[in-house]
Amino acid sequence: MPASPEVGPEAIESRAEALLAQLSSAEKLALLEGDTAFWPGMVDIASRDASHVHPWPAGAVPRLALAGLHFVDGPRGVVLKGGATTFPPPIARGACWDVDLEERIGEAMAREARSLGANWLAAVCVNLLRHPGWGRAQETYGEDPVLLGALGAACTRGIQRHAVACVKHLALNSIDSSRFLVDVQVRERVLHELYLPHFRDCVEAGAGSVMSAYNQVNGEWCGQHPGLLTAILKQRWGFQGFVVTDFIFGVRDGVAAVRAGQDLEMPFRMIFAGCLEEALADGRLSLARLDDAVLRQLRVQLAVPEAAYPASLRACPEHRALAREAATKAIVLLQNEAVSPGSPLLPLDPARSLAVIGSLAAVANLGDRGSSDTRPEPGVVVTPLEGLRAAAAPGAVHHASGEHLQEAIALAARCETALLVLGLDWRLEGEHIHPGDIAPILRQMPPPHPLLRRWWPPVARAIAAITSYGSARQGGDFAAGDRTQLELPAEQVTLIEAVVAANPRTVVVLMGGGAILMEAWRQAVPAILLLWYPGERGGEALADVVFGAVSPSGRLPFAIPTSANHLPPFEPRARQVHYDLWHGYRRLQRDGHPAAFPFGFGLSYGALRLSAAEAELSPGPHPALRVAGTLHNDGALASDGVVQVYVEPPGLVLERPRRTLVGFGRVSLEPGGCQRLSLAIPLRRLAYFDEASSRFWLEAGTHRLRLAQHSEDAGLLVELALAANDLGA
Repeated sequence: MPASPEVGPEAIESRAEALLAQLSSAEKLALLEGDTAFWPGMVDIASRDASHVHPWPAGAVPRLALAGLHFVDGPRGVVLKGGATTFPPPIARGACWDVDLEERIGEAMAREARSLGANWLAAVCVNLLRHPGWGRAQETYGEDPVLLGALGAACTRGIQRHAVACVKHLALNSIDSSRFLVDVQVRERVLHELYLPHFRDCVEAGAGSVMSAYNQVNGEWCGQHPGLLTAILKQRWGFQGFVVTDFIFGVRDGVAAVRAGQDLEMPFRMIFAGCLEEALADGRLSLARLDDAVLRQLRVQLAVPEAAYPASLRACPEHRALAREAATKAIVLLQNEAVSPGSPLLPLDPARSLAVIGSLAAVANLGDRGSSDTRPEPGVVVTPLEGLRAAAAPGAVHHASGEHLQEAIALAARCETALLVLGLDWRLEGEHIHPGDIAPILRQMPPPHPLLRRWWPPVARAIAAITSYGSARQGGDFAAGDRTQLELPAEQVTLIEAVVAANPRTVVVLMGGGAILMEAWRQAVPAILLLWYPGERGGEALADVVFGAVSPSGRLPFAIPTSANHLPPFEPRARQVHYDLWHGYRRLQRDGHPAAFPFGFGLSYGALRLSAAEAELSPGPHPALRVAGTLHNDGALASDGVVQVYVEPPGLVLERPRRTLVGFGRVSLEPGGCQRLSLAIPLRRLAYFDEASSRFWLEAGTHRLRLAQHSEDAGLLVELALAANDLGA
């Protein structure tokens, strides 16, 4: 039976080893695959949207009372139908910069998953956002490994209290439209400094499983990459959980995958079913590797808490309040100027007339419709329009869809203030599968019936050939993919220009997951808010900020440049790409391009300032920096601030980014209040990876530490002389 939460790791290990000894070879092999046959599973998905109906099972052995693992997706909430809470997606929660909040959200999602019969939750996506055009930008926390690692680890800790956290996708998965094709070329230094630290943080936080990616890294598919799965994940980092494939088409060579460190193919019996038994018999697959894979899964299964999770947990008042808190803290105030001499435009008076313009104001815009798609109950989602109307004086809020320009202009002209709700939805960005890319894998699938075995090879080739003609944007709900156009659609820009001309007191509220370039219109608009995809309570959150019940406190999890030319090259259908150290705010600094809105930037209704910065090296077996500063709120409204610590390294050994984030903390302040914040910063965050020794080294010399409020803020400077230090692997 599954272990209770009080059972320690030694008892779990002993029980897992005892179970392993009772398993036959056939049972062991079966534990390396999902419990669903391929063709019935595919029919289930096609006919009834199965991923939103039930979890995907694996690892059940009834004769040994092993109930198995039951997988469900969940980056913005449990995707099963049945009333689960829809939170803002990870990119919005990245804008919160709130570790405690993210841990509470992880725990809430895990409890709701358990109430729906799942105990394994893929809610921790920590792929680094190298380019804001990535279609799944909304599913990760941002562009910086420190921010990713802190929030991913927090979500992992919350989930692991009740279920198994699945951290995805290892590694360098940041182009969607060619994820089944692309080979990411990357140096070891870049890999370990930039693209892996956040995965390591999640492993150290106790993640039970890690999902491999579809793409290749340096010529090897991630699902069968011994360097990533064994040498780094299991040996260098000491990961004791199991590795799972990305779903349906995550393996090319089954024997190579298991030998490389892959432990479980999901969600169906697929590639492994056709090759592992023979490989075990002829010695290509060792019994020791098979036993290791099984033991890893048993260890995780037995650690899942045994408890009852009632349906009343789903969308309970506590979780709905948590969704509202996250949506509110995520809102970034990018611009807030006075229309005429006086106070900034925001916050607005809820008693005065407000023209709300834009079709997105009146719909549930929750994010893309791929694997992260949630299914809230009808009437649960509070739209921006509903939230504003509920908080304003009766009859003060008026709406126009914006589809008829003259109607929008007339409404804006007769109201005191206009508020445009614009941006992106699932039709403009999101997860995407190009059907032709899975053709080589499809040819390896078993026939749907034994009687078709003789004719199956030519039939499979024909099916694969047909899918190869699929369009990169084939239409339907699951088609958005990556963005190459980072500006708003032209008709939205026209709407902004027309409304501002009719009413200079205009607020633009942007929805979406990736960065939106605003140079064509931002100078003409006094106030800009970034709402993201705000989850089911987003309308209430928007009203809280617009009408001043809450001071905005979101901070950008990526830099927004003034030009797409300031970003790395991005080709959604690339077959090969080269990743280096230079993206986001690092690249802007290197090239001397100030951002339109820097990484970590966000305005407040308060007046926040920093003072009394200091730093020291804390000795001990795990030396770290202790960096402290005091944040003040000199304004008249309670406000939250985010203290960010950046390092400017000596840079004498090799080329390094001029300034990088090494720590942060969120602080809540009453009007006139202040708080001292002390941050422990591991020395590894200041180090570089030496490829010759395959170790992290702290460079000798003066390290300049800046306590700041965003990546381009001069902030407060503290200089600290540090000796060279071997920080290990």
